[in-house]
Amino acid sequence: MWRFGVEMGQDQTKQQIEKGLRLYQSNHTDKALHIWFKVLEKTSDPGGKFRVLGCLITAHSEMGKYKDMLKYALTQIDTAREMEDPDYLTEGYLNLARSNEKLCDFQKTISYCKTCLNMQGTTTSLLLNGQVCLSMGNAFLGMSVFQKALENYEKGLRYAHNNDDKMLECRVCCSLGNFYTQLKDYEKALFFPCKAAELVNDYGKGWSLKYRAMSQYHMAVAYRKLGRLPDAMDCCEESMKIALQHGDRPLQSLCLLCFADIHRSRNDVEKAFPRYESSMCIMTETGNRLGQVHVYLGVAKCWLTQKELDKALDTVQRAQELAEGLGNKLCILKAHCLNEGIFRSKEQQTLLREQVVKFHECVEEMELYCGMCGESIGEKNHQLQALPCSHVFHLKCLQSNGTRGCPNCRRSSLKPGYV
Repeated sequence: MWRFGVEMGQDQTKQQIEKGLRLYQSNHTDKALHIWFKVLEKTSDPGGKFRVLGCLITAHSEMGKYKDMLKYALTQIDTAREMEDPDYLTEGYLNLARSNEKLCDFQKTISYCKTCLNMQGTTTSLLLNGQVCLSMGNAFLGMSVFQKALENYEKGLRYAHNNDDKMLECRVCCSLGNFYTQLKDYEKALFFPCKAAELVNDYGKGWSLKYRAMSQYHMAVAYRKLGRLPDAMDCCEESMKIALQHGDRPLQSLCLLCFADIHRSRNDVEKAFPRYESSMCIMTETGNRLGQVHVYLGVAKCWLTQKELDKALDTVQRAQELAEGLGNKLCILKAHCLNEGIFRSKEQQTLLREQVVKFHECVEEMELYCGMCGESIGEKNHQLQALPCSHVFHLKCLQSNGTRGCPNCRRSSLKPGYV
């Protein structure tokens, strides 16, 4: 029988890491963590230490313990530096990027991703590049830099296709669903998570159930936006069931937010409020500040439904302050839009005009308008199409434009992009 009191060599380290993985995959998370902590304490193998730190990073990510995730990522990068191995360094910087992405520190995420991509190219690092592009895309989307987000998602898809990496393709499709939800092309917002769900059904027999839960959640969001509330509820309930079974706190909070939004769409604010509150509690615990912004915006809309203008104004202010701290321009724009409605109802013309000006400044800053017709993008449900340069236009405008090239950057539009 192996004893924790004895220093572990390479073989024992590997055996115990694998034992922990089997326990973790069987939902015995506490037992798995106990074994991994002991491995971390006793191993004499630097490669084993790096791998067990990777296990701890993944586990703490899925539990929503993002500060602990970051702590282990920092220890892992120190281990990689000691080993002076470019593959380990690339993976370590990717985990640092992911940790900061979860904590909504998007500038650091982008910086660490760029470090990954600038590492000396090896077989392993090339396989990780798709995941790096996904994380960088998510960070740019977190700051409402839509063209760069899309550019990185397209690169991520290209890596996924080239490496036949169906898991990565599934994750990118879910992020693309989020991307098009924000730009209000709800057909694409539904298409991509449906594609992710197909990948899970076709290839995901041995995958974690989190992939199914993730695709179902993004489908629920799109169905709600399309007004298909029963479908939204069914998908969200399935996602929540898996999240509860696996103790996935971050996904639980997102499902609660979606449930609240569904009830608000049904004008049932009495059911919406407690779900927003539960979602906010978990997001505060995990550190999902961007999620908290969305909760505040949803609560503000509930107050507006009840004609509670002062409460709505106070809630929008909280959302705006958080969004400004994160650098999320789209949520700042949404706050100005809600404030505009509130001040119009209050007949406060000076404050109303200020919000109108700020709203249009946000639109200009994000370039949220079609470069062909000049009309805004993201104001209402429109079919959109991206060119290979990742500039986005109304589909109807591209169809009438033919192949004359992108009016924003003059690159050829002879063939459409991946997305």
